[in-house]
Amino acid sequence: MNHPNQNGAAPETPIQMTGAQMIWEAMVREGVRTVFGHPGGAILPAYDALTQYELDGKIHHVLVRHEQCAGHMADGYARVTGRVGVCVATSGPGATNLVTGLATAQMDSVPIVAVTGQVPTNLLGTDAFQESDVVGVTQPVCKHNYLVTDVNELPLIMKEAFYIAREGRPGVVLVDVCKDVQNAVGEFRYDMEIDLPGFEPWPGIDREAIADAAELINQADRPLILAGHGIHLSGMNEKLLELVEKAGIPVVTTLLGAGNIPESHSLSLGMGGMHGEAYANKAIQSCDVLIAMGMRFDDRITGRLDRFAKQSKIIHFELDKAEVGKNVVPDVAVIGDLAQSLPALLPLIQSRRHVSWIETIDEWRTDSKESDILNYEVDELIPPFVIHQLWEGTKNTPEPAIVVTDVGQHQMWESQYYTHNYAGQLLTSGGLGTMGYALPAAIGAQMAHPHRLVWAVAGDGGFQMTLQELAVLVQEPNLPVKIAIINNGFLGMVRQWQQIFYDKRYTGTPIISPNYVKLADAYGIPALAVKKPEEVIPAIEQANSTPGPFLIDFRVKEEVNVYPMVPPGAAVDDLIRRPKKPIVQGFSGVQPEW
Repeated sequence: MNHPNQNGAAPETPIQMTGAQMIWEAMVREGVRTVFGHPGGAILPAYDALTQYELDGKIHHVLVRHEQCAGHMADGYARVTGRVGVCVATSGPGATNLVTGLATAQMDSVPIVAVTGQVPTNLLGTDAFQESDVVGVTQPVCKHNYLVTDVNELPLIMKEAFYIAREGRPGVVLVDVCKDVQNAVGEFRYDMEIDLPGFEPWPGIDREAIADAAELINQADRPLILAGHGIHLSGMNEKLLELVEKAGIPVVTTLLGAGNIPESHSLSLGMGGMHGEAYANKAIQSCDVLIAMGMRFDDRITGRLDRFAKQSKIIHFELDKAEVGKNVVPDVAVIGDLAQSLPALLPLIQSRRHVSWIETIDEWRTDSKESDILNYEVDELIPPFVIHQLWEGTKNTPEPAIVVTDVGQHQMWESQYYTHNYAGQLLTSGGLGTMGYALPAAIGAQMAHPHRLVWAVAGDGGFQMTLQELAVLVQEPNLPVKIAIINNGFLGMVRQWQQIFYDKRYTGTPIISPNYVKLADAYGIPALAVKKPEEVIPAIEQANSTPGPFLIDFRVKEEVNVYPMVPPGAAVDDLIRRPKKPIVQGFSGVQPEW
């Protein structure tokens, strides 16, 4: 390990320690203070070494009830801090349980280092008890991974793992450490230089491409910005707002780009794509220059690719060059860090006011609002009303509330009816679409910010996938996560597809729930069941003012659909929209079309 010190100083004096100690010592050197995990035989030496680090107050371990949730907790922690989240699991089923959490984070560019135990080196490949090829299993869902068979390689591997996870486009790195390596003694030092040939996380600034982009933007009559998660990851929200206001350009966001500029801003059009605002999608299909920043043109935002923004010149600002041209071929590609390219672009942009373009969009916006379900007089409790009231009940907190959603209808309603005025305010599984994400990710976010208000919003289907993590809220102790269950008795988004495309054959989607109030009580968590619209705000206020966790079971109307909706194979402006007036139809009696 004769690696030179990065600043040319004298090498750090090596310390003799076990591989198990090296794992935690590397984490301490990386600034890690909280880890999420579950012990088991192959990782037990590391857990034994953790004892002293916990006693010294250097690392706090959160015991999860399922390893998938260790990944989600590390994910939530990383998203709200910008630091690398850490999760730990044992070999075999412990490590394979972790995979969904890792895939979720990787798809959404979240930096995580996962450490797993592995059977001793002499048992590798023998199908030993609780052996699995974790490196092989996780290669498709990780940025990089390692199998450690030599204790002397472990310090450098740990340092590389954190470096790879956070540098460039963030992602997941797994370090699989054999049990005998954890027990072995070696030399630890942490001043080695990272040298990874072929890994170029930060491309240099391309001023020629930036100049070409500026020329197109300045000539545009109907420009539009499509802002993704990369804006927030690069810390460029304020610079984006400066560009928007200087050039008078409206902004559509991806799901993970929520809050890139305040959604109450007149130039914010909200989310586009499959369940995006109709006027936002129409703007995408009508602009003459589309400026995509920090997003990857996934299918949820583009709809049918051969009909996506064909009238427009497309500019793509993107850090990961593998994403450029993968789905949509841009006219100008600005590859590099937005933290460099966006400030370089700003001086080249002319001050403009695209009055006619904005007026046209405002007309579309007015037309869209006429079919908003909240404009109907509805006596029943419907999910969009609950989400809107959640925003009303959390919008004036001293620090911005953090909302963590699961996946499904409630996720889309949250994006539509909760006004995100701050970047990073919404945490959700965008790429993988992982049910069960909300509660554990909210726990991770709350661990990172114990004094901020954190709400987990989940459907009754997704919540039942990870509800065992309620125990963590109590054990930590009384972690003040607030939980809203949108309980409609169905796997709602799947049921919606069955209604629209499968002639209402509701196979496998009706779902029963436990009595969530009694369930919460079993864990010692206060809870309420809410059935009427007038009960919503008082319940939210009670939850907000209650120290510790609180659960609300919102028993909403069953068959309410998310509109608008881009059907499969359609262009993003070819939407199914809610009628402007409810249509009475015959189905199980006389019911409105929701």
